[in-house]
Amino acid sequence: MRVLVTRPLEDARETEAYLKQRGHEAVVAPLLTVNFHTGPQIDLAGVQAILATSANGVRALSRRTHRRDLPLFAVGPQTALAARDVGFSIVKSAEGDSLALAKSVPNWASAANGPLLHASGADGEGKLAKALADAGFKVRTEFIYDVGAVTELPALVRRDLAEKKIDAVLLFSPRSARTFVECVVATGLGAAVQNVAAVCISGAAAAALAPLKMGDIRIAERPNQKALLDCLG
Repeated sequence: MRVLVTRPLEDARETEAYLKQRGHEAVVAPLLTVNFHTGPQIDLAGVQAILATSANGVRALSRRTHRRDLPLFAVGPQTALAARDVGFSIVKSAEGDSLALAKSVPNWASAANGPLLHASGADGEGKLAKALADAGFKVRTEFIYDVGAVTELPALVRRDLAEKKIDAVLLFSPRSARTFVECVVATGLGAAVQNVAAVCISGAAAAALAPLKMGDIRIAERPNQKALLDCLG
């Protein structure tokens, strides 16, 4: 299958390699761009552990502190892998979403041992911090990166869609799904995607496709890359 990969470029290359292992051809066209915020070193004095809800949060944090000695609690396997890649040695993964992480943290930490630091994107919803606050934890949120969206698909991708040379699109978030819809509608390619399978990380990502009539909409059993690729087949 020829599969459109819409993740930010660094993540997209990883997905491209996995697709190749499974016998698919990846067409990389990032819909989202990541901007890491510059600034002073982040003060981690007194922090007992770090919360990371995305690989980009880990990458952003690694640019703002040299410390790797604190435990890092990751939302899922890709985020945990990113943490190990930048040098964190004590890494635990909730294997789910932010709510799964909130439920897992009390098994790994005690509210009495100090605050947790959440390495967050600028558009973070605050659900994790609220859930942990309800469990008695103090969470300090550092907004250290933001994610922008493209306004159009690359010309080669538009051509491939028009010529029905794309079999599926991978959508890793509701925002990437919304951006995909906007780009498709803006270029009049709505009819061209009616034979394209949309493979979505979550029900929320699938719901964001509502304005389009896709050939098939599939939702991963778990919100991680392996489950998404298993859903692709």
